[in-house]
Amino acid sequence: MTKKKLEIHSENIFPIIKKWLYTDKEIFVRELISNSCDALYKLKILSEKGLVSVNENSMRIDVTLNKEAKTIEFADTGIGMTMEEIDKYIAQIAFSGAEEFVEKYKSKSEKDQIIGHFGLGFYSSYMVAKEVEIESLSYIEGAKPAYWRCDGSSDYLISEGEKKERGTRITLHISDDSHEFLEEGMLKGLLQKYCSFLPYPIYFSGKKINDKEPLWIKQPSTLTDKDYLEFYRYLYPYDEDPLLWMHLNVDYPFHLQGILYFPKIRRDFDPAKATVRLFCNRVFVSENCKDIMPNYLTMLRGVIDSPDIPLNVSRSTLQMDKTVRQLSKHISKKVTDSLVQMWRTNKEKFIQNFEDLSLIIKLGCLEDEKFYERAKEILLFKTLDDQWTTVEEYQERNKDKTKEIIYYTRSEGDDNRLISMWREKGIEILRSTGPFDAHLMHFLEEKMAPWKFKRIDASLHEDLLDKEREKVVLDSEGKSESAKLADFFEKKLDKENVSVEAKSLSMDQVPGMILIEEEQRRMRDYMMAFDPGNVDKGKSFFDKTTFVINTNNPLIANIRAIDAIDSDLAKTLANEVYDLALLSQNEMSQNALSPFIRQTTDILEKLTEKLSQVIHKADKN
Repeated sequence: MTKKKLEIHSENIFPIIKKWLYTDKEIFVRELISNSCDALYKLKILSEKGLVSVNENSMRIDVTLNKEAKTIEFADTGIGMTMEEIDKYIAQIAFSGAEEFVEKYKSKSEKDQIIGHFGLGFYSSYMVAKEVEIESLSYIEGAKPAYWRCDGSSDYLISEGEKKERGTRITLHISDDSHEFLEEGMLKGLLQKYCSFLPYPIYFSGKKINDKEPLWIKQPSTLTDKDYLEFYRYLYPYDEDPLLWMHLNVDYPFHLQGILYFPKIRRDFDPAKATVRLFCNRVFVSENCKDIMPNYLTMLRGVIDSPDIPLNVSRSTLQMDKTVRQLSKHISKKVTDSLVQMWRTNKEKFIQNFEDLSLIIKLGCLEDEKFYERAKEILLFKTLDDQWTTVEEYQERNKDKTKEIIYYTRSEGDDNRLISMWREKGIEILRSTGPFDAHLMHFLEEKMAPWKFKRIDASLHEDLLDKEREKVVLDSEGKSESAKLADFFEKKLDKENVSVEAKSLSMDQVPGMILIEEEQRRMRDYMMAFDPGNVDKGKSFFDKTTFVINTNNPLIANIRAIDAIDSDLAKTLANEVYDLALLSQNEMSQNALSPFIRQTTDILEKLTEKLSQVIHKADKN
């Protein structure tokens, strides 16, 4: 048996780094600027140690575009490199000088961090360049300038250079298939995207690119509401001002800084645009933090910055591990604690913004058990009297009256006669108009059994009946007046899945109402939620309903009387009353609207014709 070592040749690994390490070509901007920042940071540490004298105003990065020569230059006034260091950190691919340097020269401040590693990051330049040159002069006294050139093959040229001033200049000769990066507007946009918050001044075409301070690294006590709002407008210039915000500053068990904003959620709100941007040591990494932020918080906006975020080798995507899960849990806890604190200390502000916050809170309760336990005291519903309440408070007020049932309505208005009937009897009703309320109610029922949620049109509350006027006297055939009236309407409607009941309702103005069992309606709502574009199908799939007619309503009595004169008109009127109930309770399908309008027009024509005949006859007499 022979034992040998694996051999990895640069000519084999280089194409992999060049072609497959990075997902986007534009990453070269971020990587080269990061390397320049590291060079400046290293120089700063040496200056603090008294090992080199540096004028802080001279520390800068310059990006120069030469469209005619088809080159882009990245120049810094940082620590510089000797020929030996270039050979070590560039030729030995992926060898990181950052750890070695930090170990040798510790910074006084834990907040100062090396951003990137010169090795791999540098090679991202070959995604857009056919040849790259490095010119560098080390800070070391007496050091000779170094020059390095490589065309992307495994061969490179290294020699003494001609650079006169400390620092490094990297020149990219742009490939024919990457000429879009020679457009000034595009290059400027990439610099602003990746480098707006880096700690050293970056200049392009003579103008400073990063003139906005990263607000998240400051102490909240030093900032005003105006500061937070201006920063939000800088990040999202076309948005309305946010509702509120929270500043994150964590040192243990990981380092995390950031600002999270709660945007206003309107009907045209697009959750896909509501992203929290991810940074690592002030370097832009990703347009969203979906792997760090729990799903129910992805509609927030702002920034998250952490040096402890485990990125892949190209620093482009997250690697899911224990740290990411811890970050996610901590952010969730921080958001919940902040909202609960606002509820306890400033209820007026919390309630003022709750319509927008409710979507986050309800989703959080559904998706995260720990979130629910922390947030249940701020899980609010509005009553018909426009008062906000928790489910627990509703239960306490109504435990003797509603018999372990929480009544609610999906109606947003108060002009519904059905709602008026409940109001008249003083039965407390909650409004439920959110898209996730059906799921939330099922979730809460599991937590508070035996209490149940029930829509006001799922059954008849006994207080809505006027028992003194019930028509219960039996005739010679053993039938009550109410039973005969129900039979009459059921025959006139002639609908297979509709049963009719005649009841003595407390409000005479209500001719009839549709009842659909709670479980049946929820199943239907679940189906419609999965297929919102097919609402009509959802409304007709579970179409077993009960039509309750009011024995105390004059219209109901008149329809029965008309039957003796015009049976067809009576039938049409019975269907009209049924359709009106569907319409008033938002149960009429879109497909049924046109036939309903035609039916109503026909009724008006017949009634006006009969009235005209009566008037004409009266005139003759």
